Amino acid sequence: MCGVTGWIDFERDMRHQRATVRTMAATLANRGPDGEGVWADEHAALGFRRLAVIDREGGAQPMVAEQDNRILAVLVYNGEVYNFRQLRTRLQALGHRFRSRSDTEVVLRSYLQWGERCVEYLDGMFAFAVWDPSRQRLLLARDRLGVKPLYYTCLGNGIVFGSEVKALLAHPLIDAAIDAEGLAELLGYVSTPGRAVYLGMSEVPPGSIVSVDRAAVRTRGYWRLTVREHTDDAETTVATVRGLLEESVTAQLVSDVPLCTLLSGGLDSSAIAAIAHKAGEGSLRTFAVDFEGHTDRFRKDFWHEDPDAPYAAAVAEHVGTDHEPVVLRTAEMTDPVLAANALAAQDLPRPIPDMDRSLHLLLRAVRERSTVALTGEIADELFGGYQSFRDPALLAAGNFPWVAMGFAVAPHGMSTGLLDPGLLRRIDIPGYTAARHAEALAEVPVIDAGTAKDRLMLGVTYLHLTRWLPLLLDRDDRLSMAVGLELRVPYCDHRLVEYAFGIPWSMKGLGGMEKGVLRASVADLLPTSILRRRKSPFPVTQDPGYGQALRDQLEAVFADSSSPVRSMLDTARVDALLRERRPVEATGWGERRDVEMVLQLDAWLRRYRVRIEI
Repeated sequence: MCGVTGWIDFERDMRHQRATVRTMAATLANRGPDGEGVWADEHAALGFRRLAVIDREGGAQPMVAEQDNRILAVLVYNGEVYNFRQLRTRLQALGHRFRSRSDTEVVLRSYLQWGERCVEYLDGMFAFAVWDPSRQRLLLARDRLGVKPLYYTCLGNGIVFGSEVKALLAHPLIDAAIDAEGLAELLGYVSTPGRAVYLGMSEVPPGSIVSVDRAAVRTRGYWRLTVREHTDDAETTVATVRGLLEESVTAQLVSDVPLCTLLSGGLDSSAIAAIAHKAGEGSLRTFAVDFEGHTDRFRKDFWHEDPDAPYAAAVAEHVGTDHEPVVLRTAEMTDPVLAANALAAQDLPRPIPDMDRSLHLLLRAVRERSTVALTGEIADELFGGYQSFRDPALLAAGNFPWVAMGFAVAPHGMSTGLLDPGLLRRIDIPGYTAARHAEALAEVPVIDAGTAKDRLMLGVTYLHLTRWLPLLLDRDDRLSMAVGLELRVPYCDHRLVEYAFGIPWSMKGLGGMEKGVLRASVADLLPTSILRRRKSPFPVTQDPGYGQALRDQLEAVFADSSSPVRSMLDTARVDALLRERRPVEATGWGERRDVEMVLQLDAWLRRYRVRIEI
């Protein structure tokens, strides 16, 4: 994994702008601790930070393709292409000669062979930029599911781009600003394709390319979710899911550095660990997060029926992995430095910051022993694991189900309970998210086969895969790359996604349990306790000491007359909460989330010097 950035200007000599691009690349140092590079010519300057995973000696970037002392193309690339060996063989047969063993050179040569259609040949997770001097054209490209991020801003006579927003903000002509729609996108917890929250910024949509020349900036999608009538019976469907998952996991085990898997004890990650151990050579390392005293003090809540640790240990023993729990303490979770690091990794306040901080600590511990980790992310979105797939009231709400769930907590949604009502009315989160929901529904592929329930749930699955999943993938990428760890997502293989998307809802619930078809596909690999375990989200600490720390931090922010978040607060509600002289509710999705959002907004406004234009 790496960080890419660059600046194209058709009226400026970019050879004099190396220092600016180097500064932009420096903001991505955590993504690429193993090396850096800057390349520039008359109208283009590209920057790069490298985390070496494949061909540690030969994959340096920016990578230049030359012929007869003429530059054909220059590439900066972030990601992994899992079919690069097959593509390399194919390209060699077409006359291409290679100087390295890296997938980077395969991507570059693929561009030279197929132009912008090269993305159709690449299987994996990637975001890259190619400068073509002869055409005076920049190509930005992103993988089908959007696992790897890529942002850009049109600037004067060109464009500035980067793997993360912080690289763009390091440019002297770009600052951090946000308007009402940006705040609604942020606080509403949707991810509108192409929207980057910050005013004037865009994100290359998943499965899309953006081409830039003197005439225009053009966006073209090369992949989208489609559906065909599913004619396979249950037995064939189960076998096909198993086969596709095995192919994906096996392809993603390729690495020249230590590799492991994250193991929560849930179905999704347990299946990945079992298949990886079976397909790999030698003992597989697995890691799980836990909280000090969590199992002893655990209390069942709406989301969590039981603690993860015993299940993760059971899977590790059953499969035979080298398992290591990473046990977190409340003092670590409440450390302001950790909160600042998690916020800086994502460049934005996020909906569930305590999970972000615990994930950040887990990934940091994993990075001490491995450079690559496989995760079970997106199986819930793909196979229908969330409660938001099954609650009739949420499905009929006329909004995204997870957004509607937030409206059950507060009129303007989750995490807004301490914000100024007048500000919230101007932002209009219900109206904004309802409009985005209608746009998303209009994109859902139409199919006449199946029952009315099957067609309804196809749409619900589409919403989760295209508007909720990007939030999770972005979080995982940012928090893992912040510690120099490459996180791979086998369930994001586009062949598996395409097949599973078309499985009728009734078949997905095979055996009367959520994700039943996935359970059946790995039934021979896992203990019965795991196969029967209900969905349990990423764990959160239930220590009352965490709630007390939140209260203390809120009191400090509220007492600070220079706090930039004060103008955004419902001061009467904050004052009433603090007068109660008790810890903030340590569990749940109301009070705790409200306080955490205020703390994040304050830190974000300070650190990024955000200008709010409402």
